[in-house]
Amino acid sequence: MEGLLNALNNFLLIGLPYIAIVVFLVGSIHRYRVTKFKFSSLSSQFLEGKKLFWGSVPFHWGMLVLFFGHLSAFLIPRSVLLWNSHPVRLIVIEVSAFIFAIAVLIGLINLFVRRTSNDRIRVVTNKMDIIIEVILILQVITGIWIAYNFRWGSSWFASVLTPYLWSIFKLQPDIAAVSALPWVIRLHIAGAYVIVLLIPFSRLVHFLVPPINYFWRPYQLVYWNWGRKQVRNPGIPWSIKRPKNN
Repeated sequence: MEGLLNALNNFLLIGLPYIAIVVFLVGSIHRYRVTKFKFSSLSSQFLEGKKLFWGSVPFHWGMLVLFFGHLSAFLIPRSVLLWNSHPVRLIVIEVSAFIFAIAVLIGLINLFVRRTSNDRIRVVTNKMDIIIEVILILQVITGIWIAYNFRWGSSWFASVLTPYLWSIFKLQPDIAAVSALPWVIRLHIAGAYVIVLLIPFSRLVHFLVPPINYFWRPYQLVYWNWGRKQVRNPGIPWSIKRPKNN
């Protein structure tokens, strides 16, 4: 039994990250070269916008905060530990991260419900869309579970996970400390690797090409001959009368 657990730890904490990195790099480059014009989120906002707003906004803003929070603990662990040395500052960062994690979960659930309940959205939904949203929901749930049951995660991340992650990038993997962590934390780590592996095959690939040119390009004007509510109404008989949009 111990040998099986060691083999599982070696795969999840050593083999899987290298597989994920290689697939991510090769897959992203190949997809960009072959299907450059599909290298985006393939937005369905024009089909329905209200539910998308309450899903996309909390998901993206919450995810940005959590991503840079994890990145800070990885790049500047000593500064994070110094910040956390004061109890009030530690509580502030932990509570803030927990709130943003809840926001991400709410956003993801709204996006999942929108994608599975709206007739027009289902038409442009593929299996990978469902798979990646389910994995993201599970990943956020395990993260919230960890934050609630194993407190002060920003400190032990900087102390335990950061040296492990650096050992992966240095091609000298050391899992001695990480393999002793509770199973849910190891599952959360493995889930992150799976998400990285699936990025080239999903809509998540759009984060590699952020539309920063929007900051300096001219304003885009869109004119509607139909009201937006009519266009987005799934009850409108499109096969009989189509909207004439410019």
